[in-house]
Amino acid sequence: MASGSDRNPIIIGGLPSQVPDFDPEETQEWLDSLDAAVDERGRERARYLMLRLIERAREKRVAVPEMRSTDYVNTIATKDEPFFPGNEEIERKVLNATRWNAAVMVSRAQRPGIGVGGHIATFASSASLYDVGFNHFFRGKDEGDGGDQIFFQGHASPGVYARAFLLDRLTEPQLDAFRQEKSKAPNGLSSYPHPRLMPDFWEFPTVSMGLGPLGAIYQARMNRYMEARGIADTSKSHVWAYLGDGEMDEPESLGQLSIAAREGLDNLTFVVNCNLQRLDGPVRGNGKIMQELESQFRGAGWNVIKLVWDRSWDPLLAQDRDGILVNKLNSTPDGQFQTYATETGAYIRDHFFGDDQRLRAMVENMTDDQILHLGRGGHDHKKIYAAYAAAKAHKGQPTVILAQTVKGWTLGPNFEGRNATHQMKKLTVADLKGFRDRLHLPIPDKDLEDGLPPYYHPGRDSEEIQYMHDRRKGLGGYVPTRVVRAKPLQLPDDKAYAGAKKGSGQQKIATTMAFVRVLKDLMRDKEIGKRFVPIAPDEYRTFGMDAFFPSAKIYNPLGQQYESVDRELLLAYKESPTGQMLHDGITEAGCTASLIAAGSAYATHGEPLIPVYVFYSMFGFQRTGDQFWQMADQLARGFVLGATAGRTTLTGEGLQHADGHSQLLASTNPACVAYDPAYGYEIAHIVKDGLRRMYGENAEDIFYYLTVYNEPIQHPAEPADADVEGILKGLHRIKTGEKGEHAAQILASGVAVPWAVEAQQILADEWNVKADVWSATSWNELRRDAVEVEEHNLLHPEEEQRVPYVTQKLQDAEGPKVAVSDWMRSVPDQIARWVPGTYQSLGADGFGFADTRGAARRFFHIDTQSIVLSVLTELAKEGKVDRSLLKQAIDRYQLLDVSAAEAGEAGGDA
Repeated sequence: MASGSDRNPIIIGGLPSQVPDFDPEETQEWLDSLDAAVDERGRERARYLMLRLIERAREKRVAVPEMRSTDYVNTIATKDEPFFPGNEEIERKVLNATRWNAAVMVSRAQRPGIGVGGHIATFASSASLYDVGFNHFFRGKDEGDGGDQIFFQGHASPGVYARAFLLDRLTEPQLDAFRQEKSKAPNGLSSYPHPRLMPDFWEFPTVSMGLGPLGAIYQARMNRYMEARGIADTSKSHVWAYLGDGEMDEPESLGQLSIAAREGLDNLTFVVNCNLQRLDGPVRGNGKIMQELESQFRGAGWNVIKLVWDRSWDPLLAQDRDGILVNKLNSTPDGQFQTYATETGAYIRDHFFGDDQRLRAMVENMTDDQILHLGRGGHDHKKIYAAYAAAKAHKGQPTVILAQTVKGWTLGPNFEGRNATHQMKKLTVADLKGFRDRLHLPIPDKDLEDGLPPYYHPGRDSEEIQYMHDRRKGLGGYVPTRVVRAKPLQLPDDKAYAGAKKGSGQQKIATTMAFVRVLKDLMRDKEIGKRFVPIAPDEYRTFGMDAFFPSAKIYNPLGQQYESVDRELLLAYKESPTGQMLHDGITEAGCTASLIAAGSAYATHGEPLIPVYVFYSMFGFQRTGDQFWQMADQLARGFVLGATAGRTTLTGEGLQHADGHSQLLASTNPACVAYDPAYGYEIAHIVKDGLRRMYGENAEDIFYYLTVYNEPIQHPAEPADADVEGILKGLHRIKTGEKGEHAAQILASGVAVPWAVEAQQILADEWNVKADVWSATSWNELRRDAVEVEEHNLLHPEEEQRVPYVTQKLQDAEGPKVAVSDWMRSVPDQIARWVPGTYQSLGADGFGFADTRGAARRFFHIDTQSIVLSVLTELAKEGKVDRSLLKQAIDRYQLLDVSAAEAGEAGGDA
């Protein structure tokens, strides 16, 4: 059995990048030999020789690294560091003021009577990483382009606010309104980066951990996509993502690294703040998170830059003749380094350097204080600058910078490196005094002893503030800043929707195909056609969108460097560097990230894109619901299509594919406008209005969710008196009952509308009931309208009381109302309290299963005959028909026998 160290290696191979060369002549001979082999015999021969040498080395038991990770030292050697162009003294003063104000802002927010808190330890560890970016790298938007896109780590937001305060972008009352968005409006500052809450400041929401790195990858890709298609010049834009080492445990953080490498996104840099701590403890107490991440990123094809130690280590590493210091760094686990961050210099001398005489000799001339201040690379401006410059200069690969820091750095011994530091929000007077002294700030003791600790500003005319303004002016403006420069689009007229309004004639098509036909016509439009961005997770053929392949083509920056296996087919798979379709593979998370990046391009780059994301509906809101909140928060716009919707339409697939609830999940997202249309002409009106609301004058920050089905049905032509307002608001009558003594109303949505129409006929022919059929295109919008009406009436009792739209529509409709859909009852039940008279719903509650459509609908009692029974039951409750009819109906239609139901329409993937 392998030992623990064998099973969990702390260091995984590597190159001796920091060990000094003590026989440079011999080394040069070996290098010259390799050069000669390359020059005289070629690279292939040299590669063969190297592999044979590695083989022999292993035979001789020479430890040959596997090259998945390198030594626990800086990737960039001291001799290779570029000139630092900034003024370190001034930048130190700027950073000290920023550190102070960030901590004080959070501490003041924790005062009695407020107690909203905040987090200060994350920014304390990453402050230098941000400062170098602000001073030397982050491009603003003043040049008219999108500048750089920066995904700030969510818990570091106090530091970004603190810097904005020094630059007069935020005021002291605003800092004091941190996390008090409503009670201190309009001064309230959001807890984390929230564009919806601060639409002129933040660009990207990141605090739902894991979504920042995922979003950054697809933002960098979207930049390349827009440039390749000639929509925007994004060549100067660089995407920076600031992440935590603990955050990298989220599947979304590492799940899409390969696409960034595969497409050579050298416009992307991850900066992982490796303070070695999660929220409550070490990330890898027994291991080394930087080595682990290096291995993962390197294996995925990224360029990796490790920034481990500050300049105080350089003299020690330069005298490490035997590599004993590097070996000690390699073999010390993170949990121990976290402890060193909290201990004295004497402790470090005894426990780190003390177990080897050669190590003790290295520091024998150093004081305990000097040993204590052997620092981490993520706090050294020069080292950080070198890493950033190298990342920007690197071509052909995305870059990750792994920067070691100390959580709570400079906040004092009660905070630095402590497991509980993430939850510590308030500084005591002693903490404040020690913090002030550490930062060399001219704040008197009395200002810290009485009342709330003060903010610090060196003065608008001070050297450091002028330096900050000059640096931002030279880099194109202040960041973060969100700017909307996009103009309303010239939208198509009614001609673009004429095909859908004609219906399908005798042909049966699914609503998925009806939508695809609308989309195809819109993509032909000369004004907006090129702005559509179709997105699908490897299912274009399933959704009937393979017809787009020959004309729109699939985006691939490398084009198609092979002969497609289906090249002889009319609808052959076709890739192109200028392709319009995004075919992201089997990744709903990646597709949703593409959706968000495209949907916010109107703000990011001033050029609107119209994303259309089509997916198996079960794998939408349920699987990536957190990203749809991210989409709402980022104010992204576009169309989301839950294809193969419904609990009973996807025959044969079974439980995991049977969506009977995504409409309910969609209702929880305030930015989501959700529809469940039945016919093509409804889809046409919904899409047209969606384009108007999202891309016309006074555009709204919303997105549309349409559930469409794969069951073929006949689509009627749009009637001359179509109730367009009702279609858009959520309810319109599509067929009035023509005969029968007793009145009733059937409300249906989506694929259930044809069942309702059939039930109407049976009720008239067999039961003397005259039923009207209504298409409920949006249960969600009906409820949303009713809630808004109730709130208005609550707060304006002196005014004439408003009436919800659904109440208005059904006020004069006679008889009981029965609602039916292929969703769980909770979906139509959303409007129950506002429906006048008797209201009953039918729905597919419970798990889905594999069977025929007819059997499934009979099981859930939502089929045509079950609708008939439900209407009769409600009429019996009102005394309109005799209850004996109910048993007659059950027996006549064999409603207790699932196998007695007709199988129903078969097939129909699209």
